Amino acid sequence: MKCIIIDDEKLAREVLSIFILKSEKLVLVEQFSNAIDAIKYLNANKVDLIFLDIHMPNFSGFDFVQTIKNPPKVILVTTDKNFALDAFNYNCITDYLVKPIVEERFNRAVKRVGIKKEQPLGELKAGDLTTKEIYVNIDKRLIKIEISTINFIQANGDYILIKTEGSNYTVHTTLKKIEDKLPKSIFLKIHRSYIINVNKIIDIQDSTVLIGKDLIPVSKNNRPILMESINLL
Repeated sequence: MKCIIIDDEKLAREVLSIFILKSEKLVLVEQFSNAIDAIKYLNANKVDLIFLDIHMPNFSGFDFVQTIKNPPKVILVTTDKNFALDAFNYNCITDYLVKPIVEERFNRAVKRVGIKKEQPLGELKAGDLTTKEIYVNIDKRLIKIEISTINFIQANGDYILIKTEGSNYTVHTTLKKIEDKLPKSIFLKIHRSYIINVNKIIDIQDSTVLIGKDLIPVSKNNRPILMESINLL
């Protein structure tokens, strides 16, 4: 993956550069101390991943994401993890790193990025993390579902139930197939039969999560992954 670094702190750029050079998946093509120069670069060049500092003078990381049309995958870099909560508002953001950056955490963030191949026309479309909707085939009609409205998805034999804020959709497909097409930044498989939108969690207790009025089971193996994905105080 071709990647760039955007961070006004020289030390942070140096640390990220070292980790990137050690990664077999990444190739560092450029680094910038400000977002404006990075935007000019991206207007003429394509990259797969950006390591983006949130706190930069005059032009923050979030300002940058809002400015770029069809941004690539983004891993945020921040000194305050509380700011990373805003990351869930952007589908292109796959993870965040808190300074000082630890190599193990860096490697985990890179692993989460992944590279999705384009899906053939007619299949569920959410392969790209910048995609904001999927289309499902129900009774020979393609129905659009806004990704942000999905509460959870439940497997039921050869079908899945997609429960949104206002409607339920039963689709002839597998949980695995739709899991591959949803942004991993906000969707998490917590049980062999359930994928949830982590932004919709009301509370977590023992082996269940509450989303809306639905209690959803969390498997013993998936609970640590769930706890790692939330912003735990």
